[in-house]
Amino acid sequence: MTDRAGTPAEPDPPPPDGDPPSAEGTTPAASSAAERPAPAAPEEPRRRRHWLRWTALGVSVVLLVAAGVGWWFYRKLDGNITTDTTAAAELRRYEKERPAAVVSAARNILLIGSDTRAGEGNRKYGRDKGTQHSDTMILLHLSAGKSSATAVSLPRDLMVTIPSCLKADGTRTGEQFAQFNWAFEFGGTACTIRTVEKLTGIRVDHHMVIDFRGFKKMVDAVDGVEVCLKEPVDDHDAKLKLPAGRQTLRGEQALGFVRARKTIGDGSDTERMDRQQQFLGALVNKVQSDGVLLNPTKLYPVLDAATKAITTDAGLDSLRDLYNLARSMRSVPTEKVQFLTVPRRPYRYDANRDELVQPAASQLFKELREDRPVVVEPGDKDDDGRGTGADGKPDDADTPAPSVTPTFTGRNAAEGVCS
Repeated sequence: MTDRAGTPAEPDPPPPDGDPPSAEGTTPAASSAAERPAPAAPEEPRRRRHWLRWTALGVSVVLLVAAGVGWWFYRKLDGNITTDTTAAAELRRYEKERPAAVVSAARNILLIGSDTRAGEGNRKYGRDKGTQHSDTMILLHLSAGKSSATAVSLPRDLMVTIPSCLKADGTRTGEQFAQFNWAFEFGGTACTIRTVEKLTGIRVDHHMVIDFRGFKKMVDAVDGVEVCLKEPVDDHDAKLKLPAGRQTLRGEQALGFVRARKTIGDGSDTERMDRQQQFLGALVNKVQSDGVLLNPTKLYPVLDAATKAITTDAGLDSLRDLYNLARSMRSVPTEKVQFLTVPRRPYRYDANRDELVQPAASQLFKELREDRPVVVEPGDKDDDGRGTGADGKPDDADTPAPSVTPTFTGRNAAEGVCS
């Protein structure tokens, strides 16, 4: 065998297994191997890994976006809340005079409805004179076991001792005996809290102030509250004109309904407080029964309206604090959310003012202070809030305090306005 140049070439070495070479100079085994197709690439596992990577990336993006949106909503709602920065210092100044909490796990929250004409949406209710009164005052007691909530209305015209208070201009008032809502005008929330504590002996843990505009937004956020009217209402002062019958009130109409005095019923402030209690009970019932607290699309507008509506102390000025309070309220059955007015009657020296009925008022304050159950039952229209004792006779100032649990006139949230 020679190469192309005619030079003898070395013979090809035999294959390792001794098989003769093929005509092309390759072994049969090599030829067979060359004829077999190459192994298929693992396409299916590769596609699966590819899909899993994209799925994980997509889930991560969704979670990050959701977290970002959730954080934005949280910050927005949290920033809506106005903190009362002036009351705390004044309350610390008189800390030694304030009552101690008897049951630390219970909570007492003072709810103040301000009739200020200052601010957006409030000027149309009257001229802003630079002062404000407490149009509505409710002491809310949330029991330690979160098994009940009792809201006690304190009449604005109740004659009480108002302590010396710091005014907005830096001067101080002297202690005086005057109608209750003057405390808010004299010294704002701090003066009002000290007046309530002096009157009741109950430690006020927190407070909230809401104005006209805030109240309307709260009602609108739950799509209104249903009421029933026995006769038509036309009240120019309350800007309210309604037909008789069952109807749903929103915003402006709801505010007029709870503010109206002269054209609904007997025109008394006592009846107006009862109407306010009925409306608030219906509002609580709707929030709890309408799935608002469990539905984010319904809950957000309520939270947005609520956080914009209130001014509160530093202990309730975050969304987390308000959520914990709402969660506590959610666990209370509506029939255990009770509303009543402190036992009162016309003031002996001025029929246009009120005074407490004793010992019934002191019994009520003692039950709340010691976190004991308060029994609330419906009463007659002319009932002054005293309720009845074990013998069925009214409690009055000449009757010693009964040993049994007293009963007070009021209602619960389950009853609603139309019951």
